[in-house]
Amino acid sequence: MTPAERAQAVPLLAPGNIVAVASGKGGVGKTWFSVTLAHALGLRGRKALLFDADMGLANVDVQLGLMPEQDIARAVLDGVPLRDVVSKVPRAGFDVIAGRSGSGVLGHLSPAQLGRLTRDLGDLAPAYDLIVLDLGAGVDESVMRMAGVAGRCIVLITDEPTSLTDGYAFIKVARARFPQLSFEIVVNMAESVKEGERSYGAMKRACESFLKFSPPLLGIVRRDPRVKDSIRRQTPTLTCHPSATACADVEAIADALGDSGARAHG
Repeated sequence: MTPAERAQAVPLLAPGNIVAVASGKGGVGKTWFSVTLAHALGLRGRKALLFDADMGLANVDVQLGLMPEQDIARAVLDGVPLRDVVSKVPRAGFDVIAGRSGSGVLGHLSPAQLGRLTRDLGDLAPAYDLIVLDLGAGVDESVMRMAGVAGRCIVLITDEPTSLTDGYAFIKVARARFPQLSFEIVVNMAESVKEGERSYGAMKRACESFLKFSPPLLGIVRRDPRVKDSIRRQTPTLTCHPSATACADVEAIADALGDSGARAHG
């Protein structure tokens, strides 16, 4: 990809109220976390938008049990304005821009198409307190292009060694490409707060040793069997299990993000 193409792919100044949720590998609960975070923000009166930025394997709509009439493909392929493909999530208090589940049509967008998409997203940002981008896993070009539209990035990890190493790889690649991007760590599916702190410590040491910076810990989300139940039911966990431990942990993260997002938006 040439420098000119990269310039097309991301805005010159990423809005501070766009938060990317990333992971080095799949299977760490990234989409569940993104859905629950947007839901928690909505319940707190924040105007939140969840954007399914996994161009190859979109599944936000599946987890929410939605069948949206419009999706990102209409915006990218048919030129429909991005604001016209926004859907409301019933009784959840947040909006969503869905991908197209089970289709690879968005997996290989051109730099011009991705550039238009990210610029439209930047134009949409002032209408929201916070926009949550559910990125695809890994470090491929489409993931990097979407990460570049954000002002800050939450890197989700678990205690699995591959999650830690792949999460570190994501931070290394994204930080080199977008030095302005702020990184924070969330440990998901932790057996306990202590175990979550141990996983974060391993990531922190790797970043300090090899990248010479220390990403802060944003939160620890404890393992909760009710999460799997809500995913099977295609219903947000905050709707069917609002007292779940995992929900309380994400709500604490939403409180922190909501406060900082409101300041940035204001």
